[in-house]
Amino acid sequence: MKETYRSALLNLTENPKYTDLSRWRLRVKEGAQTWHYLTEEEVKTWPQTAADRYFLGLPSDAPELPKAKTPIEAAKKGFEFYKRLQTEDGHWAGEYGGPMFMVPGLIISHYITGTPVPDHERLEIIRYLLNRAHPDDGGWGLHIEGHSTVFITALTYVALRILGLGADHPALIKARGTLHKMGGATGAPAWGKFWLCAMGLYEWEGMNPVPPELWVLPNFLPIHPGKWWVHTRMVYLPMGYIYAKKLRPEPTDFIHDLRREIYVQPYESIDWNAQRNNIAKEDLYMPHTKLIDFIDEILVYYMKVPLSVNKLRQYALDATVDLIRMEDENTFFLDIGPVNKVLNWLVCYYHYGKESREFKEHVRRNADFMWLGPLWDTAFVAQACCEAGFADEAKNIPAMRKALEFLDDCQIKRNVPDIDKCYRHVSLGAWPFSTRDQGYTVSDCTAEGLKSVLQLQKLSQMPKLVNDDRLKQAVDVLLTMQNSDGGFASYERIRGPQWLEWLNPAEVFGDIMIEYSYPECTTAVLLGLSSFKKTFPDYRRAEIDEVSRKAVQYIRKKQRPDGSWFGSWAICFTYAALFSLDSLASVGDTYETCEHSRRGCDFLISKQQADGGWGELYKSCETGVYCQHPQSQVVQTAWACLALMSAKYPHKEPIKRGIELIMSRQQANGEWLQEGIEGVFNRNCMISYPNYKFSFTIWALGRYARLYGNE
Repeated sequence: MKETYRSALLNLTENPKYTDLSRWRLRVKEGAQTWHYLTEEEVKTWPQTAADRYFLGLPSDAPELPKAKTPIEAAKKGFEFYKRLQTEDGHWAGEYGGPMFMVPGLIISHYITGTPVPDHERLEIIRYLLNRAHPDDGGWGLHIEGHSTVFITALTYVALRILGLGADHPALIKARGTLHKMGGATGAPAWGKFWLCAMGLYEWEGMNPVPPELWVLPNFLPIHPGKWWVHTRMVYLPMGYIYAKKLRPEPTDFIHDLRREIYVQPYESIDWNAQRNNIAKEDLYMPHTKLIDFIDEILVYYMKVPLSVNKLRQYALDATVDLIRMEDENTFFLDIGPVNKVLNWLVCYYHYGKESREFKEHVRRNADFMWLGPLWDTAFVAQACCEAGFADEAKNIPAMRKALEFLDDCQIKRNVPDIDKCYRHVSLGAWPFSTRDQGYTVSDCTAEGLKSVLQLQKLSQMPKLVNDDRLKQAVDVLLTMQNSDGGFASYERIRGPQWLEWLNPAEVFGDIMIEYSYPECTTAVLLGLSSFKKTFPDYRRAEIDEVSRKAVQYIRKKQRPDGSWFGSWAICFTYAALFSLDSLASVGDTYETCEHSRRGCDFLISKQQADGGWGELYKSCETGVYCQHPQSQVVQTAWACLALMSAKYPHKEPIKRGIELIMSRQQANGEWLQEGIEGVFNRNCMISYPNYKFSFTIWALGRYARLYGNE
């Protein structure tokens, strides 16, 4: 069968001519951010903003400012630059970068559905993927700082071929060589095998089963997907539909070419059943247990029962489609994240067709996940400016007012329909990680949104946009989210038993099967409730006090013998120390009064580097052991200084040295440059939070000035 997908026929052997970066514009509306490539005429009426130029890496017109001589001057200088990056709707945008498995799935879905990638996007995705290749071997890793893996090298190779690069392009020759050295695409982990199957580049017999029947099990069973962590269940929901129906396009000349390119033996000679548990050593992070391998062996035979006679499977597929429909409608076709968004798009393509409203809505909203600016960053910088004491300065009031307007708009103002049927947590009054349309409650985002609004609305020149009832609704949500151990998880309470991790099928991620309590989320909620009761001392006070008491107990209990806490949402022990010491300080537990606080501070001090800064490598997240970064990092230095100051560490000198390092890295225009990656999820995948180098540095400098004066 001849190939008809236009860009797959290009077979470029050289890099294409990329777009003119001066013609890109970021459009923002209610937190949603989409990039637009303008015609020469449109450019004349829509000028680039400072934020546009910054994100595109174009020269900044930010003026050089006098060198800061004191911490508060450095904080103000940093905010002078950072204000320029605030978008017109009031939030601070940022690239949702780091993980490398999201873009290939999007491009493969474009190919399967026959949806062209617009040329301007296609060219820039090529540029991005080539720039993210490993500098030594030319492959791609799970995240931008990781080593090359079969999973991402194979999928990125396929994506670049779809986007127009030929097999003889130098970058693909190099990447193919690396892929072959790792044993070829048969060694991809489960998610890699799925995407290759979906495109017809791997046989379904070589993938462990994803039975949709799990969704129609009785809800009380502990293995029901409704008990899983929300991201996991929402990925495996559409994956099960596609797997059960063995959906894939008809093989074309292009697909046959790829089959020859990504394997180390002829495609027809591969024993597919033997590949189900073949995971390359470069990829394997979380090996299967014997239990899941045993269950998979049974399911392999069950899944051979034809769909035409398996009434349970048809019933399960109908239930799956209904749950996907609810997820799409409840999130306005954004879905909880980029992975399940493109999988749901594929299901809509096969189930409803290309002319359906569902398919077209997915296409329309694809652009939203090419860029993401979370509420998270806006909440942090608002709090940083308030604590530093310059949020209410006349020149900063417009920025703070815009931030409050965004926080007002972003708060979720409804519970979704059929909330129990689609396994959702209550959301009325919550704040999400990203946009209100996406609409998922997140515990720490709700708490940080609440804290930010409370602080901003105390400023004398600030309107009261979020009324008392809505603030109370946020607290109502938080009070539903505490786990039995006293801690708080991310999206909802823990629903399933921990032994469900024995059934983790993903091989490359850890701790994905259920929710967990986290020191970071627990601290955010604790501090949010503490801020709230200062303004509303009588509202549900007994419940708030009891929840807070249990939260502090959880923080104390999670401390390791060496004084550290393990962080799960950023790197790693340094980040967790920031939150945990904040928790203790909120109830008066400081270095002088509390052993937990003292041991936490001593742990941080033991990790301070020779230049006065702190730097922790992402390997800490993978190994569970503190790993020093070769170079101190301004973000982690800010975290450590903030933590020590919260705990009232009695020796100023280590903190002062950290502050001096932050000041020394500040550029003449007020900015700080990007250093190492900051965030993590599921132990093994890092994620960028590029705004942290502004919000936390400003926060640390401002707190130092408030506590120690303007030295």
